[in-house]
Amino acid sequence: MKLRDILLGCASALACFSLNLTTAAAQDCPRGALDTRFCDVDGDLIADTPTDPSEWLDPDTLIFAYTPVEDPAVYKEAWSDFIDYLEEKTGKEVVFFPVQSNAAEIEAMRSGRLHIAGFNTGSNPLAVNCAGFNPFTIMASADGSYGYEMEIITYPGSGVEKVEDLRGKSLAFTSPTSNSGFKAPSAILKADFDMIPERDFEPTFSGKHDNSILGVANKDYVAASIANSVKFRMISRDVIKEDQLVTIYKSQTFPTTGFGVAYNLKPELQAQIKDAFFSFEWAGTSLETEFSKSNEAQFLPMNYKEFWDVIRKIDAANDVSYSCQ
Repeated sequence: MKLRDILLGCASALACFSLNLTTAAAQDCPRGALDTRFCDVDGDLIADTPTDPSEWLDPDTLIFAYTPVEDPAVYKEAWSDFIDYLEEKTGKEVVFFPVQSNAAEIEAMRSGRLHIAGFNTGSNPLAVNCAGFNPFTIMASADGSYGYEMEIITYPGSGVEKVEDLRGKSLAFTSPTSNSGFKAPSAILKADFDMIPERDFEPTFSGKHDNSILGVANKDYVAASIANSVKFRMISRDVIKEDQLVTIYKSQTFPTTGFGVAYNLKPELQAQIKDAFFSFEWAGTSLETEFSKSNEAQFLPMNYKEFWDVIRKIDAANDVSYSCQ
C-alpha cells in the first residue's frame, strides 16, 4: 500500500480516528494512566503488545515521521540513509511522512496510520498514553551523553536582561504539547518567578521551535522559550547568527526526542525496527551530517518509565491530563 492510498483512504479525521482501535477496554487489566484501549501488565508505563495475533499490524508500507520541529524538507533528506537501511532490515517500503504538528502526529499513530516515529520530549507522554506509542531509543553523543536544555531567549537591545523583565511583555511558546516550548517554562516561571501567562506576560504560540528562534532573531518576538538543540542546528546551518540571540534562562537537561513504534506492530517487525536503530552506522550518512550539528552520533537504548520521569513531573505541576479527547 502506498502513502497516497493510506492518507487518502481516510475521508476525514473522524473516519481515521476509528481505525485499528483494539479492544483492551473490554479487558480487565492494569493500565495506569494509559487509555482504556491499552493494557500494561508488566508495569513499564507503556502499552503492551496484544497477545492475540489477529490484533497485530503488519503493513506492506511503513510510515515514519519525525517530530515537526524544523523544515520538513531538511529532515526528509536527513533521514534518507536511515530509511534506506530500515527498508533493508524490514524488507518493507518505508515512507517519510512530514507531519505539521504534534497533535497531527499523535492522531496519526492513534488511528493506525503511523508506525514508526520520533515524538518530541513534551508530547511523548501523551503519545504513549493516548496513541499507544512505545519509545525505546533517543539520540546521544558518542560518549553516551544526551539531552538538551530549555532556554528563554531574547535579542540584543530588547530591554529584557533577566526573566523578571518579561513582566508586561510577551513570550512566544511553540505549542501546548512541547516540553521546552511550553510546559517546562510554564512550570518554572510559576514556581521560581511567580509569573503566570496572561496575568504577568502575554503568551503567543509560534507553532515550532524554528519559528520562535527566527522570530526572536528577526525581532518579531521579544522573547521565546525554545530547545537549545534546535538553536544549535540552526546556527550550524547559518540560518541564524549566534550574536542575534541572548539567553536569559537555561534549564536542567531534559531527554530529547524519543523514537519508537506503534504498540500493536507484529512483534517480529518491532524487533527488526529496533535492530535497525541500534545497528545503524552513522559515519558518513545523511543522519550524521544533520545531527552532528547538535553533537548526536548514535541511538541510545532507553526506557520511558525512567527517562521521562522528570517530564511527567512537569506535566503534573501543570495539571496536564493524558486523557484522549
